[in-house]
Amino acid sequence: MRINLASIHVDDQEKALRFYTDVLGFLPKNDVPMGEHRWLTVVSPEEPDGVELVLEPDDHPAVRPYTEALVADGIPFTSFAVADVHAEFDRLKGLGVTFTQEPTVMGPVTTAVLDDTCGNLIQIAAMEAPAS
Repeated sequence: MRINLASIHVDDQEKALRFYTDVLGFLPKNDVPMGEHRWLTVVSPEEPDGVELVLEPDDHPAVRPYTEALVADGIPFTSFAVADVHAEFDRLKGLGVTFTQEPTVMGPVTTAVLDDTCGNLIQIAAMEAPAS
């Protein structure tokens, strides 16, 4: 058994597609019209046949109160692995991304939290090399 799909609820699928591809660097994988919305997925360029992230519309009545509560409490909806949080933070800041948490060392991991412009906070994280 393996993870195939993971979803993130977004307030605007087109805006989310632009942010997740043009800014974060993911690749579009599926874009299938589904009535008012689309089956819209992106993947990591490092694993184009890996886990797909579904950019899911947030129009279910339970979604917005949940995501708004997470944002209000500063809690990221999900986390993406990066090789170097500081380098990725600098790259994304240069592209105008807003961060709610700058790079922070938390034991063996360094994290930062960004606003995806689509209703979510996203954590980026990297495991630190053990001290020699």
